[in-house]
Amino acid sequence: MGRFWGRVPACASAVAALVAGPAGLPASAQGRGGGGGALVACVGSQTIRFSPGMTLEARPTQVRATACYSCTGTDSAVRWGTSVIEGDGLVSCLSNAAPAVEDITWNTGEHSKIAYRMPDALAVAGETVAPAPAPGKVITGRYKGHFVLSPGAQLSLSPLECASNRGVELISGPVTLAVL
Repeated sequence: MGRFWGRVPACASAVAALVAGPAGLPASAQGRGGGGGALVACVGSQTIRFSPGMTLEARPTQVRATACYSCTGTDSAVRWGTSVIEGDGLVSCLSNAAPAVEDITWNTGEHSKIAYRMPDALAVAGETVAPAPAPGKVITGRYKGHFVLSPGAQLSLSPLECASNRGVELISGPVTLAVL
């Protein structure tokens, strides 16, 4: 474990999510009995920045996030990954319609680029909640053509800022990811 943290020091906040292990993933990603399940199932932490910040009214917003994952699954070569997520769209503290692309760098040195459509995400008082798994698809790199589930909730560090002109500029929290 020290080797993982030594290479990815920004991921130290993922410890809480790692304690949840595979239980933090949806049932469809955990596998059933002795077979099936995810090629890779990951837990970790994510920080999302909004520019301009989220307010009560939807406005054009750039979304940029970073995430780090600890992984397990039937593909034993992949043990961890880091990612950058970028998107643009109409975002507010009440809704998120910003399609995004996630570029994951795996511990193997390979990449996966995942395209997400985000109209189902819902943000309430500065907390983004995906009521159903946000679907994605790997469009290039390792696992090309596979589907991705990445459900989760990211907590606002200051939800009362939704009512301000500046808005909520940062949210962070645990994240899960399953490549099926």
